[in-house]
Amino acid sequence: MFSAANYFYHSVKCGKKHLMDFDVAIVGAGAAGISATRYLRAKGLSTVTLEASGRVGGRAWTIDLAGYPLDLGCGWLHSAERNPMVRYARENGFEVIESRTAWFDQWRDIGFKREEQSQAKAAWSALIERMKTIPPKSDLAADALEPNGRWNDYCQSLSGYLNGASLERLSVEDFLAYDSVASDANWRVTEGYGRLIASSLPPGVLKLSCPVRRIAMRGDGLDISTDRGAFNVRAAVVTVSTEVLSSGSIKFDKQADEHLDAAASLPLGLADKLFFQLVGNHGLEPETHLLGNQNDSQTGSYYIRPLGREIIEGFFGGPGAVAIEELGLRDAFLFAEQQLVDRLGGDIRRHLRPILASSWSRMDWIGGSYSHALPGKASKRAVLAKPVEDKVFFAGEATHSSDFSTAHGAWESGIRAGAEVSKTLNP
Repeated sequence: MFSAANYFYHSVKCGKKHLMDFDVAIVGAGAAGISATRYLRAKGLSTVTLEASGRVGGRAWTIDLAGYPLDLGCGWLHSAERNPMVRYARENGFEVIESRTAWFDQWRDIGFKREEQSQAKAAWSALIERMKTIPPKSDLAADALEPNGRWNDYCQSLSGYLNGASLERLSVEDFLAYDSVASDANWRVTEGYGRLIASSLPPGVLKLSCPVRRIAMRGDGLDISTDRGAFNVRAAVVTVSTEVLSSGSIKFDKQADEHLDAAASLPLGLADKLFFQLVGNHGLEPETHLLGNQNDSQTGSYYIRPLGREIIEGFFGGPGAVAIEELGLRDAFLFAEQQLVDRLGGDIRRHLRPILASSWSRMDWIGGSYSHALPGKASKRAVLAKPVEDKVFFAGEATHSSDFSTAHGAWESGIRAGAEVSKTLNP
C-alpha cells in the first residue's frame, strides 16, 4: 500500500524535502466531503477532513426541537429508487419512509379549486415541454413562458422550490439535465436526512472550525493553509460550495482560475424553511399540504403534519426565500402565519408556535442552498469537476452532471473525486 509513510521514504530517496502530513486533505465535511473521505480511507490513503464550521453535514442539518428531528436543509431522498443514500440508510439502521408526497396537492382544495390546480399543473407541464421541443436560443428558461400566461407566477414559484432561483436566472439545458433523470419517488428518513449524512463520516482525523485559506501547488504536493495551521498533502478534494469558491475565501494558484470562473457561473440559489409547532385541537390532517397563494411567485408552500408530527413545515424558494430573509425572522413568521390564516381562518393563529427557521444565504462558509447554471453556462459543471494538475480535485453537488442540487448528487460526486484521487496516487 502506498501510504504517507512510504511516500516520505520515496521523497527522501529522490532528494525531495517534504514530509507529507497526509495523503489527501478533504476540504469540507458535507455529503461530498464525507463520501470522499470514506472512499479514500477504504483505499488505504491517509486523510484529514477540514471543515470551516463547527459541525458536520454542510447543507444537511438535522436539529432536534419540540420533540422532533427537523431537517433545516435537505430533507427528501429524491429519485429514491436509485438514490444511494436509501441503501446506506437501511444498512445502518435508519428508518426510510416510502410514501407519496403531498406537495402538489391542496388540502380540501382550500383557496385553490380543483379545476385551477389542473390548469396550473398543465401550464407547468407545457412549460417543460416547450423547453424540450422548442428550447429558446437564449437558453433562458423564462423565455419559454407563455406570454402573459395565467399561471406564470405559479410556474415561477415552482422554479423557486426546485432550483432556488427564478426562471430568469435559469439555464434551460441545465434544468432539463436534472428533469430528464429525476423521478417522482421522494422518500424520507425518520431520524432526519442531516443526521444520516453527518453520522456517515468515519472516525479519524476531522478538524472542525478549521477554515482553509489557501491551497498552493508545489512540485510534490500541496501546501494547505488554515486558521489552525498548515498541512502538507499529496492531493486535495475541495467540496465547498460554489459561493465559497467564487467569493475568493480560499486562495488558489492561477491554474485553478478556470474552475473559479465555472463556480461563478453555477451560483447557489436559495431555499429556506420555517417551522411552526401545532398545539391544541387544530383539526389539521397529517401528510397534507397547502400552497399559500397560487398567484404569488413568492408564496410559501406548507407541508402539514409531516410523518404525523405536530408541525407545519413552510418552504420558500428563489425570490420567496430572498423575501423572507430580507423581512427578518419575526416578520417572516408573521408573513407565513398570515398566509395560513388566509387559507384556514383566524382561529388557526392560536394553534401556531414559531420554533425554527433557516437563513442559508447568511450561513457562514455556505452562502445559499443549491446550485443552478446561469443561461448558457450548463457546461461549466463539467469544467468544475475537472482536476487541476492531478492534485486538486473538486466535488460537491454543483459538479454532478444531472443530480446537482441534491444530497445524493453531492455524495456521488465525492465518490467520483475519490476514485480520481485514488487512481492518481495508487495507480
